Amino acid sequence: MRIGEIAALVGVTTRAIRHYHHVGLLPEPERQANGYRAYTVRDAVLLARVRRLTELGLSLDEVRDVLADDASRELADVLEELDADLARQEAEIRERRRRLAALLAAPPGEAEPLSPALAALLAGLPETGSATARKDREHLELLDATGGGEALYAALGPLAEDPAVLALYERLDELHGADADDPRIPELAEDLVAAVPDEVFAAIPAGGGPVAPGFKEALLAEYEPAQAEVVRRVMEAFLERGRG
Repeated sequence: MRIGEIAALVGVTTRAIRHYHHVGLLPEPERQANGYRAYTVRDAVLLARVRRLTELGLSLDEVRDVLADDASRELADVLEELDADLARQEAEIRERRRRLAALLAAPPGEAEPLSPALAALLAGLPETGSATARKDREHLELLDATGGGEALYAALGPLAEDPAVLALYERLDELHGADADDPRIPELAEDLVAAVPDEVFAAIPAGGGPVAPGFKEALLAEYEPAQAEVVRRVMEAFLERGRG
């Protein structure tokens, strides 16, 4: 058989066959006197096996490993690994579709791409006009987008519903326009740290949240000077508790 004939028989392209020759998956027959390569039935069987394995999702390197073992002892292991990977992808797709369905079902303007755990936490928060409370919500959304926080969200539930916490946010709001040496700063920072129970602190991801060069500076820059000083002190207190 010539290359076009074996390609038609097995259902692949001649370009694919030449590529398999190039990467060493399929032996390249010697040319005959007429200049054409003659493929055998054995070549067709091998080519058909390559096609079946690639259709299952194996990479060419994995196919090479399977073909190198004449007894096919590795095939079952490779297929089990592939099956586990496909199952993982399937679970991820189901979760993405579930979240997409929730977004599609939400009223216009109310859909947000949040994890179910964070969405449940935010749904239970009391209404507030606090600007600093809104900032904390945005920071939680950032933590959610960077891959963490279900244990933290669960621990934050009772704290977020505590009216005393809203009073702390209001005190932080009152520092709007104040200088970084305002006398109210030390007491407010201490009260904020004291309001966070050990369960919440234990659930905070290592490093306190998203970690990247310049992140802390960018976070503090969102606040007025006095507010930023409070937040800085709170962050340092958390780090001290972590080291302890």
